[in-house]
Amino acid sequence: MKQPGRPSWRDPGLLVLSTLVDGPRHGYAIVQEVRKQAGITLGPGTLYGALSRLEAHGLVAGLPADGRRRPYQLTNKGRETLEAQLDAMARFLRFNGHLEEGGMFTPLSRPAGRV
Repeated sequence: MKQPGRPSWRDPGLLVLSTLVDGPRHGYAIVQEVRKQAGITLGPGTLYGALSRLEAHGLVAGLPADGRRRPYQLTNKGRETLEAQLDAMARFLRFNGHLEEGGMFTPLSRPAGRV
């Protein structure tokens, strides 16, 4: 069940949080990092909608603007939320036999006769 303010694994908010682990970034840098990490391009509406929700729930904090660019940083609550989500994802994969203890992903098997 989705909890308000807690991004799920498929939520752009989780992608945004993951880009802020190493330090503050402005919108364009977040988009570039999401593209690099996940192969997904967030549009401006998706990005700033996610940032607004994350900020409203105390998961990120906007910093003073540097010209036209406003950087965002991960808060302690945001870091804890991201860690909890990643841990839940890893537990799910391990439980279903798709993640080994060493962290390696085990590809999904295909049943015979199915495409």
